[in-house]
Amino acid sequence: MAAINLGIIGFGIMGERLLRAAVDHAAAHVRPVGVWDPSPAAAARLAAAAPGVPLLDGAAAVIEACDCLYIAAPPKAHLPMAEAALGAGRAVFLEKPLAVDLAAARDFVAKAEALDTRAAVNFPMASSPGVAQLSAWRAEGGVGDAESLAIEVAFATWPRGWQQDAASWLARRAEGGFTREVVSHFLFLTRRQLGPLVLQDASVTYPGGDLAETAITARLTAGGVPVTLAGGVGTTPKDDHNTWTLRGPAGAVRLHDWSVAERLAADGTWQPAPDAMPNARLRPEVLRRQLASVAAMTRGKPHPLATLREALEVQQVVEAILAA
Repeated sequence: MAAINLGIIGFGIMGERLLRAAVDHAAAHVRPVGVWDPSPAAAARLAAAAPGVPLLDGAAAVIEACDCLYIAAPPKAHLPMAEAALGAGRAVFLEKPLAVDLAAARDFVAKAEALDTRAAVNFPMASSPGVAQLSAWRAEGGVGDAESLAIEVAFATWPRGWQQDAASWLARRAEGGFTREVVSHFLFLTRRQLGPLVLQDASVTYPGGDLAETAITARLTAGGVPVTLAGGVGTTPKDDHNTWTLRGPAGAVRLHDWSVAERLAADGTWQPAPDAMPNARLRPEVLRRQLASVAAMTRGKPHPLATLREALEVQQVVEAILAA
């Protein structure tokens, strides 16, 4: 089966990361046919990353050239670009969040569902081997009925060191912050593993002006299971540290630093899965699986990617936390 034609709008960190994965690891599934980004530096960066992929002269040209549009622009551009692509009969693969305007996001999702459009959102945990290992342990009875979940995220600085080129929006309350960018992934994982999310209470700390949050706490339920959430900037020497820990009467499992699945041993130590590996090493395989699923979605076939409805449910909780 021929690879689907993939267009990319937004050639920042995520756009370049997905393009490199498409060229290096997923050529059997997707063929990049064009990129557009208004940044003056985009052309040189694209030429270095994928010399055979053209920088086209606008979003309309990318939509015209592709079967599926990947939207990796800042959040305010997500819905207008998605609507244009869906209106042209293309499939859409969106970065999260759908939008920071919840009313617009709800309207978009309702219309897209009514028209049975081909669209999905890039939550890579949908394709994570580490998450699959957690699910396998749970299926074997390694946790039993879930009793509690704790989510913790921590950062040395925000934005993280490798995100500084996008600090103009990632560091601002309007579109950025770690709750939208990072916590949303763990809320998606929680929704998939346990069920619908209900926020009970939350607190958020802002440093002043229009800067994004520096700390959050929240209590939720997911499918009725109690969930605690905590996050902060300047609370770890690491660029990025996180844990997702699920406990039950038969034991506990966790995912830490995005990719490492571990289970609690009888001696109280956390033991990683035999094939566990750091996120940087695992990422190419995760993105290859994501892109294989993008091709399936574009063809109208079943796939595990995050739905628009799942992304909307996550975003509703995220925005409620940020408004606390």
